[in-house]
Amino acid sequence: MKRLGTGIGWRPEIADAVERMPGIDWVEVVAENVCPGHLPDSLLRLRERGVTVVPHGVSLGLGGADRPDEARLTALAERAEALGSPLVTEHIAFVRAGGPLTASPRLEAGHLLPVPRTRDALDVLCENIRIAQDALPVPLAVENIAALISWPGEEMSEGQFLYELADRTGVRLLIDVANLHTNHVNRGEDPAEALAELPLEAIAYVHVAGGFERDGVWHDSHAHPVPRPVLDILTDLASRVSPPGVLLERDENFPEPAELEGELGSIREALAKGGAKPAPAGPPTPAPSSPATTADDLTRQRLALAQTALLSALVAGTPVPEDFDRVRLGVQARALAGKRADVVAKIAPELPEILGTAYRPTFLAYAPGHPMTAGYRRDALDFAEHVLLTGRLENPATRRALREWWLDRSGSTPRSPRPTARLARATRRALLRR
Repeated sequence: MKRLGTGIGWRPEIADAVERMPGIDWVEVVAENVCPGHLPDSLLRLRERGVTVVPHGVSLGLGGADRPDEARLTALAERAEALGSPLVTEHIAFVRAGGPLTASPRLEAGHLLPVPRTRDALDVLCENIRIAQDALPVPLAVENIAALISWPGEEMSEGQFLYELADRTGVRLLIDVANLHTNHVNRGEDPAEALAELPLEAIAYVHVAGGFERDGVWHDSHAHPVPRPVLDILTDLASRVSPPGVLLERDENFPEPAELEGELGSIREALAKGGAKPAPAGPPTPAPSSPATTADDLTRQRLALAQTALLSALVAGTPVPEDFDRVRLGVQARALAGKRADVVAKIAPELPEILGTAYRPTFLAYAPGHPMTAGYRRDALDFAEHVLLTGRLENPATRRALREWWLDRSGSTPRSPRPTARLARATRRALLRR
């Protein structure tokens, strides 16, 4: 495994600052945010300087009940090749549920949700990872995620689950120490125990990020400074093994470059404090120790039903599945709705401009009864259509601006998820008359 060194998450908002930062050995880019044929000039300049660029996927949903989507795998492979990356990374999570396995509508979470640590879920995850490994031109590493909620009836700890995953598939691990801290606060899990159970030789690199605590819940925001407990977990990890790479993640609320450089310095100090033991000799990741097993259709269906019930409770207001913590599910549901409103505002910044201070409360009232089914861009159009059809806009200028925005982006006929073209045409006629 190539030693990556110290890096930072590349984001357009800090692209210039990243280029000027001293001691940056590599960067990570959200795979879905770059186009292979039109790479940002900043990334091209970094590559020309010899800075490694790693694509980090967020939409595969390897922990979901369905097999990985071929188009998404192809897109991730194209980005790895375009960037000349030594590996690609994704998450141990599910991001959508429903569909043919459950004979129910497809639901999108717009967020990374935890996989139950059960034998069924592990069988499905292992097969999905093998499918992804076969489709990708470079090695795959998968990341442990942060979670607000726990699944009832789990059969393994996080460390045991990750160990068996790496043992059965040979996949590399991206260990997020901030997520270990999040799960310590939210789920009472001991980071030291998780580190002790990990296959250290499988670690590809490490994520470090900040967050905040509110009402006893830790939110992995990637928008706040890295706290001391996260750096302490990094030191503990560095006392056990020297990770091939460590990366600072920051996605929002970007500080001045000097502050980011200071955080990188704190990360280097935490590594040095841990002693950074040499990586174990031998292969960088364990070879699978047992014959590959497949997840049969019944196993996938059981997982699909469980994940769909949970996601539906979170985004569609259906009853909370048995034995889940209702309070925590409420916190997670509100967090998902808030994130959804924020992302739609970024993708379609005209909406908060048109609606003003009414945008966020209107969207939060809309979200529970209208789960996302086809991504954020479709979500923005559906939200605008809903607001127009409900007739709640008293200001004629606001209604006219929103109608023009919707018509400009919906095409000659709305790409409605509703079952009939007749309804789509009726919708368009209604909007045109307003």
